[in-house]
Amino acid sequence: MHLRLTEEQKMIQQTVRKFVQKELMPLEPEVLRNEREGKPGISREKKKELQKKAADLGFWGINTPKEYGGADLGQVMQAVLTIEISKTFVPFFFGGYADNILYYCNEEQKKRYLIPTLNGERISCFALTEPGAGSDTRRIKMSAEKRGNEWVLNGEKIFITNGNEADFAMVFAVTDKEKKGHGGVTCFLVDRDMGWRSEYIHTMGEWGPASLIFDNVRVPEENVLGELHGGYQLGLEWIGFHRWLVGARAVGSAERVLQMAIDHSKQRITFGRPLADRQAIQWQIADSAVEIEAAKWLVFNAAWTLDQGEDNRHLASMAKLFGANMGNRVIDRVLQIHGGMGYTKELPIERWYREARLWRIYDGTDEIQRMIIARNLLKGHVKLGDLV
Repeated sequence: MHLRLTEEQKMIQQTVRKFVQKELMPLEPEVLRNEREGKPGISREKKKELQKKAADLGFWGINTPKEYGGADLGQVMQAVLTIEISKTFVPFFFGGYADNILYYCNEEQKKRYLIPTLNGERISCFALTEPGAGSDTRRIKMSAEKRGNEWVLNGEKIFITNGNEADFAMVFAVTDKEKKGHGGVTCFLVDRDMGWRSEYIHTMGEWGPASLIFDNVRVPEENVLGELHGGYQLGLEWIGFHRWLVGARAVGSAERVLQMAIDHSKQRITFGRPLADRQAIQWQIADSAVEIEAAKWLVFNAAWTLDQGEDNRHLASMAKLFGANMGNRVIDRVLQIHGGMGYTKELPIERWYREARLWRIYDGTDEIQRMIIARNLLKGHVKLGDLV
């Protein structure tokens, strides 16, 4: 069993770390200023400029198949790079990326959706959640009625990431009311100019999701993604892939803020001594470091299992559950260590504090992850000895 990165992997990690430190972290004051004024952290043009710089270093299409010009580095490296990128709150992701289920496009759909998305010419969004169907995805009510060579969609989606920016959506709708649940849902590729509209949802964080409104939106039959009535499995595949990455984001963010706490505790003098001399502070730092390390190995285990072509859903739920909660605890401790300054908008800690609270909700709540983990164990799908 090998528990260390190879020299090549370490080199890639260090290159990305330097990119984050040189290109992204200096933008943090500007991002905070823009967000306080209600503006996007960075403009779409600036994001493309940064993606071009990253691409010049070889970071384009991190896990995009090589047949599409990607690097296809694998999931362990995806975890490594996600951790590094998450050490800043500057909204950035590498170019050459497309949602995993877009690879189910047929050849014609690839020309209109997959390839333009990889090239940064189009923006997609994943539209599954509805006002009455969050964690219980089998309760979705969005209807799709067949009329001639078209499907007519009616309903609303909610809390959709990129829903305000996307020019097409991967929309899940009921195409067979008798089956519904697992077998009666279909995924459609729906362009914004087909008639749906988005409405911004204000949240406690800087994440601005959208409601998507569909009122008799007509979608050509050729825009079915994958198989008719096969949408539910596509949706689960999308969600399952993203779960363990939430844990990776939590690890990166927690490492950054914990280092801030370490630095601050050495510099801050109270009653003639630095905070770092106080046992109360030392224990918070120690507990945080241990929890970060534990979360990191859960993330890497989930990623490595996926690289082996094995089912990682159980491990993904564990990585998300523990990672998201770890991130919340660590950031809360770091804010406490900084005292009143931690609560101000002069430092980014309060921003991370608000963002971290979302990690325990999206891509499956804590409660859903616990339900999945417990069900797998109680029904014998997973045995405790097999987790090692």
